[in-house]
Amino acid sequence: MDPSQPDDLLTVAEKSGFHRTGRTDEVARLCAAYAKAWPQHVRVLEFGRSAEGRPMLALLVCRKDPRTVPLLMIQAGIHPGESDGKDAGFIALREMLSAAAAPRALEQVAVLFVPAFNVDGHERFGRWNRPNQNGPEETGWRTTAQNLNLNRDYTKADAPEMQALLRLVNEWDPLVFADLHVTDGANFEPDVSIQVEPINQGDPNLYDSGRQLRDSLIDRLAAEGSIPLPFYPDLARIDDPTSGFLLSVYSPRFSTGYFPARNRFAVLVETHSWKDYATRVRVTRNTIVGLAELVAQHGSAWQKAAERADSDAARLVGSETPLDYSSGWRETGKVGKDAAEPATDEGHLIDFRGYAYTRTISPISGALVTTYDPQTPQIWRVPFRDRVKPSLLATVPHAYIVPPAYAEIMAAKLDLHGIRFERVERVIRDSTVEAFRATRVTFSKVPFEGRFRAELEGTWNVQAFDIPSGSLIVPTAQRLARLIVALLEPQAPDSFAAWGFFNAHFEQKEHMEPYVAEQIAREMFGRDRELAKEFNEKLSADSTLAGDPGARLEFFLRRHESWDERVNLYPICRKRQQVEPGR
Repeated sequence: MDPSQPDDLLTVAEKSGFHRTGRTDEVARLCAAYAKAWPQHVRVLEFGRSAEGRPMLALLVCRKDPRTVPLLMIQAGIHPGESDGKDAGFIALREMLSAAAAPRALEQVAVLFVPAFNVDGHERFGRWNRPNQNGPEETGWRTTAQNLNLNRDYTKADAPEMQALLRLVNEWDPLVFADLHVTDGANFEPDVSIQVEPINQGDPNLYDSGRQLRDSLIDRLAAEGSIPLPFYPDLARIDDPTSGFLLSVYSPRFSTGYFPARNRFAVLVETHSWKDYATRVRVTRNTIVGLAELVAQHGSAWQKAAERADSDAARLVGSETPLDYSSGWRETGKVGKDAAEPATDEGHLIDFRGYAYTRTISPISGALVTTYDPQTPQIWRVPFRDRVKPSLLATVPHAYIVPPAYAEIMAAKLDLHGIRFERVERVIRDSTVEAFRATRVTFSKVPFEGRFRAELEGTWNVQAFDIPSGSLIVPTAQRLARLIVALLEPQAPDSFAAWGFFNAHFEQKEHMEPYVAEQIAREMFGRDRELAKEFNEKLSADSTLAGDPGARLEFFLRRHESWDERVNLYPICRKRQQVEPGR
């Protein structure tokens, strides 16, 4: 505990010797105390209310007009059990405001600090909420009162907490967004991992700045005595250190994938769960101070690079942009052994600072179980799979067209993301558009984050189309073009379609009684020789079809005028040429 500081500016963590952490009443108390102690430099923002009605608070800290300098946003408590960021953030800001750390930084950078993003989860306090973590004694719960994991919600924005945060992001447009976590997984020497984007995704012209940010921060942390990693330490196979590590390229459901789609920098900070709480808070405090110093030093150049990326994004029309990447793994929305897709890249060998361990058959589970010896450091010579390449591409259209039936739902979502759109006031006749029809739809068997996800296979086809009044036109000639494509391309991993917003369109609603279908199929078979020939050829070539009475009937029904022409048709079209809203 720092005896030079007034008691009302100290955290519960400091007062308890880093055995405990505070709850949301501490957040309100400290925010008010900071604003009182530094009234010229600290503003308290209530930027929303949680599902249970709790205020969501942020501190805006700067010694100048915060609109005139680059903005660093620090998000803590998205997973309240990982409370390091909340305590470290208050300590770091107090030291910067009192000039005990980075004394000139706040004249060159503004810091927007969200101490407890998931405030309801923060209040679900318990001793075993993070069983594989070394302190504090009690913590909050990972999910919200609606049982949603906010770090899967950046794109679909179902939670009121995420909706509030996105409005805050749109208002302040942070240059650098740091998301503070505590990692699970194996036991090893490194105490923190730093993963930055854009480096593997987003605008390639930002990659050099992203590497500069990551490497400079890692150098600072190493100079402070940490052992930082430049990647999140995911084992290729759970609980098997011999399998090595994977580089994760996150889709935009995560903060680390979302902000590159906005042409901004994301920093994923993960302290190591098996380090004691005092160590983790200190390392996180060092990370926050280091980030503030780096943004103060390089923020002007990074801001100009981001603004150039904004301009470049508005000119992506006609070019190919990645929807998904192959790297170490990607979360699929499935559960159990299928929750992540395995790596195919064998990687290259690295020396990793681990601990000695044994792997023995458990008499309880019957599985191999790893036991680590933290008293015996050991270098692991293991593969690291870090080769990243796009696995799915899309050509950026001029615009997406949202039909009137979804205009209000999509307008609300697009507004949350800060995406510009226009409303069609009168019908646009005979427009040439592309429509996506799914040839295969795979729904998740169980809900994931409250939704049944859909994985779509299919093609875009050109057709003539009357764009109805009340439709939305979403032009891609704007700075958030990458985010627009990520949300509206149906095959993108975190599109609205993938999250199940349009599942009803992939269900057949009108069915024919089998005896009627049989009669119609016989009539079609008897009068159309070419159709009969095609049917017989398919029966010969496809034993599955031959053995499925329903599929045999459907062969004919799909060619009958009663067939629903809209089944499996994605309701959002795209326009290759520029389109006016028809005012």
